Amino acid sequence: MIRMLAVAVAWIGQHGTAALAVSIFIGMALPALSEHLRPYLGVSVFSLLVLAFLRVDIEAIKLRLKRPTLLLTALVWMMLGVPLIAFAAVQLIGPETLGPELVLALFISTAAPPVMAAPAFIYLLGLNGTLSLALSVAALIITPLSAPFIGELMLGDALPLSIGGLAAQLSFLLVGSFLTAMVVRKIAGLERIANGANMISGLNVILLLIFAIAAMDGVTASFADKPTFTLGLTAITFCLAFAQIGVTLLLFSPASREDAYAIAHTCGTRNMGLMVAAFGGTLPELTWLWFAVGQFPIYILPMVLKPFVGWFCGLKLKSVTPQT
Repeated sequence: MIRMLAVAVAWIGQHGTAALAVSIFIGMALPALSEHLRPYLGVSVFSLLVLAFLRVDIEAIKLRLKRPTLLLTALVWMMLGVPLIAFAAVQLIGPETLGPELVLALFISTAAPPVMAAPAFIYLLGLNGTLSLALSVAALIITPLSAPFIGELMLGDALPLSIGGLAAQLSFLLVGSFLTAMVVRKIAGLERIANGANMISGLNVILLLIFAIAAMDGVTASFADKPTFTLGLTAITFCLAFAQIGVTLLLFSPASREDAYAIAHTCGTRNMGLMVAAFGGTLPELTWLWFAVGQFPIYILPMVLKPFVGWFCGLKLKSVTPQT
């Protein structure tokens, strides 16, 4: 029975991009389950980071840190450049015109660090996730400094953010998940972890499924009551994700194609859930709806963009499986 379960999890890992796209719709189809799983958002985020640390090549990260120019440039662009452009757009349109709920939505979708699963998405696309992981960890570390700064610019006194609380949560997530992963690596051994790459990817997908279902709480009702508005808001989140990926890809095109795409995709998948948790799990109705439908591009883009990634990075699509 255990072996059959392991085979099933590994199969999910081999078909990760399609499974991710389906998972977001499961949450909409089962609204009662979404409400039940909503309290487990934080647990799923922590677990995803543990799995990301578990499969990382530490030696490869050390090599990245010896040549930090690309990493630091990408970090500054992602955590300061993009949100400052968003701030400029808010000022151009007018904060009063957009309203505080929409400005808050733009804040959490541009100032947040990458999703914990960003390296997993890169692995699922057949690329090396080391740069994405290094970038994600670095972004997590500076978020307690960068996010309040951007939030103060965008929202001022309306910013529902505790700097100390966010710093403590990020420290717990980062240090706790890293130590947990190191213990597992010590017990399991690197060879067993390498041989279980598909199983780790399958566990990633399952955890992302739990997160997606929890995030969809209330979305089904919104589509039923305000279908045009909700579809329009969903389209805007897709446009924002594509814009972040596209502009970043152009800016970092002088790097290798694989590195440029890893940075771009990481930049376009923001961990809005982490920001929601920092606000105590409560947001204004419009902001929560933005956060919820904003999961669609995060979960669907790996499948949609896989052919492009195969062409852009010179991959053979039939061999797009997670790598260790």
